[in-house]
Amino acid sequence: MAKTPGGTIEIELVYALPREQIVEKLRVQAGTVLKEAIEQSGMLLRHPEIATGALAFGIFGRRVASTRVLREFDRVEIYRTLIADPKQVRRTRARKTAKPQR
Repeated sequence: MAKTPGGTIEIELVYALPREQIVEKLRVQAGTVLKEAIEQSGMLLRHPEIATGALAFGIFGRRVASTRVLREFDRVEIYRTLIADPKQVRRTRARKTAKPQR
């Protein structure tokens, strides 16, 4: 793990809302776990649904536990729960646009 002077590392925190994407760079102490980084970012104060929801987390698109120790330049992603099954939405949309069979 590459450490910078002072024992801190740089990470990126990403949270996507329906109409906006929040991307923040953050410096945390080396050895910080994902959950601590989210708390330190202030994201919970601005978006309390993160604390109350059954959210999943990832680093560079791979799901990880909130107890994962972060590394320099990790991209921490906060995943919201889905409101609809994407496969079912595509099927429904396809049925609506399909031409009737003769």
